[in-house]
Amino acid sequence: MNSETRKTLLIVWHSRTGAAKQMADAAIAGARAAADELQAEHRLDIVIRHADEAQAEDLLGADAMLFCCPENLAGLSGAMKEFFDRNYYAVLDRLNGRHYGLLVSAGSDGGNAVRQAERICTGWRLKPAAPAYIANTAAQTAEAILAPKTIGPQDRQASENMGGLLAALLL
Repeated sequence: MNSETRKTLLIVWHSRTGAAKQMADAAIAGARAAADELQAEHRLDIVIRHADEAQAEDLLGADAMLFCCPENLAGLSGAMKEFFDRNYYAVLDRLNGRHYGLLVSAGSDGGNAVRQAERICTGWRLKPAAPAYIANTAAQTAEAILAPKTIGPQDRQASENMGGLLAALLL
């Protein structure tokens, strides 16, 4: 393998109240830090796409991917689910063996969104780089659920770690 080959990490995100976007931003920082530490920043491209904009070509052009979204009503957020629906068959059997990561923000559980995304990624024959990470915002009332969120240091660090791990696997 050519050590100078460029690699692409695709980050697909959706966020309604800010938590999942902050997780994606932290993962980007972690990926850049890992590339820097490995003295390979010139070999890593990070492509960032909102779930509404991400297309099959983005997936096919990626060597690894990170999906970051909130859980809404005990499932993937609508925009992230639409991203998977829109692109599923266009890339089926064309992503086999690539690594992925999953970051989910949730008001209490997040498990259903993780299971839903993992089933889709299994269908695409992607390999999880690490277990999915769920940031629990503890939002339980309508006001808290709709309010802008700020993730804590532990969630930020876990997100940075996921981005760093994906970058390190590529480099």
